[in-house]
Amino acid sequence: MARTNLTEPPKIHRIPQPKFIDAIRWLPSPSPFRKSFISSLFDSDFHTPSLEIHSLDPSKTLTTPLLSWTPPSRISSLKSTPSLFAASTFLGSLHIFKTPEEMSVLGNDMSGLGGETSVMEPVVSVVGREFHVGSIGGVDLMEGGSECVSVGEDGRVNLVVEKGGFRRVFDGNGLVSYSAVKWASPSEFVTGGCGFGLQWWDLRQPGAAVAQFKGSCLCCRDRGTTSGIIHSIDIHPSRKHTCLAGGSSGTVFAWDLRRQQEPIILSSIGSSDTMTQPLSESEVWEVQYDYYTKSLNSNISSSRILPAMICSEDGILAVIEQGEEPTELLAEPCAINSFDIDRQNPSDVICSLEWESIVILSRP
Repeated sequence: MARTNLTEPPKIHRIPQPKFIDAIRWLPSPSPFRKSFISSLFDSDFHTPSLEIHSLDPSKTLTTPLLSWTPPSRISSLKSTPSLFAASTFLGSLHIFKTPEEMSVLGNDMSGLGGETSVMEPVVSVVGREFHVGSIGGVDLMEGGSECVSVGEDGRVNLVVEKGGFRRVFDGNGLVSYSAVKWASPSEFVTGGCGFGLQWWDLRQPGAAVAQFKGSCLCCRDRGTTSGIIHSIDIHPSRKHTCLAGGSSGTVFAWDLRRQQEPIILSSIGSSDTMTQPLSESEVWEVQYDYYTKSLNSNISSSRILPAMICSEDGILAVIEQGEEPTELLAEPCAINSFDIDRQNPSDVICSLEWESIVILSRP
């Protein structure tokens, strides 16, 4: 049972949108009163995808379009850093852009935006069957760098470097499939895919993953499910040895490299009575460490998993803490496809809902 009786509930702002929202991310802002975000959209009437940057007014009730771009197909993954954001597509292409804040730093005047929407262009685009065949399952940008790692349904793991070049890290030749990826350090990253499996890669040791977690112990055979899929991965910079993952059947767990085959279950449906009861029984689309809740509990033991936020197909947005009842922030009648915690102000969370709307939570 999730906790809903918060001492002071968050302020909730709902903003209807004219298109389906696949993913959403905050962008860095020079002021808390000049927030902006990027979203990947799909117009189901005309079957046209788009990538759009909007500004948010101080009341958090009105958005203004600033920049837009039409990708070659629907966006499959969207990630951002303070200086760049990357979007991959279902056709297997990858496109990297500078953030508006970075463009302003470099001398491009953004002050005139806000009337008609301007067109933005990627600084890097990688396309072609040599790169990926079919949909790219996940991408991640390295903090403070320009490298981007991509993983696909084709079993390929690619590293995109500056100026649009790339090198193959691994090719599964279609025998494996990857759906999520996250950098752990400038030379290490984690991938996830079918079977709740996770793989730890080190670019200094090429050829294969240096560690693997086989998620057979998480498969829910008592519910008729023999496998699951990892949809999202996060790694906290202060604890890079521990990987947080979310996926099918409400499963959220942590993988500690020091105990590689002993996952720490935070939420799951399983055959064992000792497993934690799931907050959600559907797909967990995204997981992120929650810096805001961590700041409220600064005395968290180094042996415990840090608080995490999740969103799910059955409309749940909640915070999970190891050994505690989860705290439910939203319970929507539709899927929450994506969310993002503002790095500059972690009390603010932006969510994209299946029913063509954005929800912004401001926690006290």
